[in-house]
Amino acid sequence: MAIHKIKFFTGRGSRYLAEKIAAEYGTALGDSDVLQFSDGEFQPAYNESIRGCTVFIIQSTFPPSDNLMELLMMIDAARRASAYHIIAVIPYFGWARQDRKDRPRVPITARLAANMLVAAGVDRIMTMDLHADQIQGFFDQPVDALYASGIFVPYIKKLEIDNLSIAAPDMGGAKRASAYAKHLGAPIIISHKERAKANVVGSMTAIGEVEGRNIIIVDDMIDTAGTICMAADMLMQRGAKSVRAAITHPVLSGKAYDRINASALEQVITTDTIPLKQGEDLHKFKVLSVAPMFADVIERVHNYKSISSIFYK
Repeated sequence: MAIHKIKFFTGRGSRYLAEKIAAEYGTALGDSDVLQFSDGEFQPAYNESIRGCTVFIIQSTFPPSDNLMELLMMIDAARRASAYHIIAVIPYFGWARQDRKDRPRVPITARLAANMLVAAGVDRIMTMDLHADQIQGFFDQPVDALYASGIFVPYIKKLEIDNLSIAAPDMGGAKRASAYAKHLGAPIIISHKERAKANVVGSMTAIGEVEGRNIIIVDDMIDTAGTICMAADMLMQRGAKSVRAAITHPVLSGKAYDRINASALEQVITTDTIPLKQGEDLHKFKVLSVAPMFADVIERVHNYKSISSIFYK
């Protein structure tokens, strides 16, 4: 049995989610705050002793970059306050799209972010649906990479959709779509896209039977929503009965909300790793919380139990 007291803390960007994770675990968030300077500099602080404790710091690193910086500072502060073990719970690991050099003279920012977390003093990472699984290899510390399929698959089964097919929005998402298709007993469709430039899709077609099918497009994130809306419209034009999307991380930048509401998408099923923007039209969105899964995995890790049995992958 674990002998070190466990404490939960959060950065400002993910308090809404951290409170739910702590409640699911059966505790409350620890007392911390952030001193804000007039020039934009800030200083997080723990307002209670964490000496000898296992500290879980919950913070997604979506924009702005202050969220990543605040997490790094909280890790450093915990190390200097003699925490026994520091675990960063990063439901959305930002910068993950920059996991390789896809053109000359560019950074591998996912590796840089990993290096900064290690330099700050993190002992373990928990995250969900990394943009590329190989990012786990950027860390020498253990990485618990959770899969949102453990949340999405049971929900989709409850919908009891007939003539169900699972679609990948591009060739890179074929592995993820194949895993969903296996657990749901559904055929797979792969969308093939050609990009005009970053965040802009030139053309798209589909590989697989589309006509008469109720289709769910699965992906790890939705940013501008250009790809997924084009895929939904294309699938409907080719005879699909309906098109939904199951997307883990709702980045939703620019005109993404307007594109989704104007598209053929019937519903967007997503999680709360990133909060949806208030004031937007959210009638097409269904949000499933990742808090129960993270609380379960935290309990298992803290008490040295296996976590592989809870994954759909």
